[in-house]
Amino acid sequence: MALVLIVEDEKDLSALVEYNLRQAGFQTELASTGAEALAYCKTQLPDVVLLDVMLPDLSGKEVCRRLRADHRSKQLPVLMLTARGEEQDRIEGFEVGADDYVTKPFSPRELVLRLTALLRRTGPGREVADVLKLGPLTLDLAAHRGWVGEEEVELTALEFKLLLQLVQNVGRVQTRAQLLKDVWGFTSALETRTVDTHVMRLRDKLGEARALVETVRGIGYRMGDPATDKKP
Repeated sequence: MALVLIVEDEKDLSALVEYNLRQAGFQTELASTGAEALAYCKTQLPDVVLLDVMLPDLSGKEVCRRLRADHRSKQLPVLMLTARGEEQDRIEGFEVGADDYVTKPFSPRELVLRLTALLRRTGPGREVADVLKLGPLTLDLAAHRGWVGEEEVELTALEFKLLLQLVQNVGRVQTRAQLLKDVWGFTSALETRTVDTHVMRLRDKLGEARALVETVRGIGYRMGDPATDKKP
């Protein structure tokens, strides 16, 4: 399932778009500002960005321009969404690197078809960030090394793989069974205690970043994002 980052500050519209995309088989993540969208893409690249032109901080065009200026996201497919349908607006959107343009109001079916066509054109290959940053945590994928602040963390190959799995799915719950399959290669959930033991050891090594690894009681674990998490 392709992952769509929906960047839209109108909550009702964002919820409507998310519902229809999920019904069509897409995975979705939400951002309500340009800054949130850029921060998300520094941590994990979605398969496509659905980007509103009118945002409360940065314009969608500026967000697109910055995505294109970053080597990690310069090939990331972007579909612009706006209530303004003048030709000049469309031209400016394409000039900053948008791949397609949909004007409000639109039908959910049209949006799904546009996204599907865009993904078909751009294909699955895209550049993936070789250095991931999340709060005080930094991971170098090529070197398999990690830092908390300026201090390097001594990680085993398995610990690095586990941490990477959590960071690449920031904000999304990873069940113990999922982690066993993706990190250990187990197809059985009989050894779920293995996950708990390794997470405990990993937290001990992460120091000030240990709180990023959140326990979801009865389910598994989730990597929190200090830039967007809002505690009640």
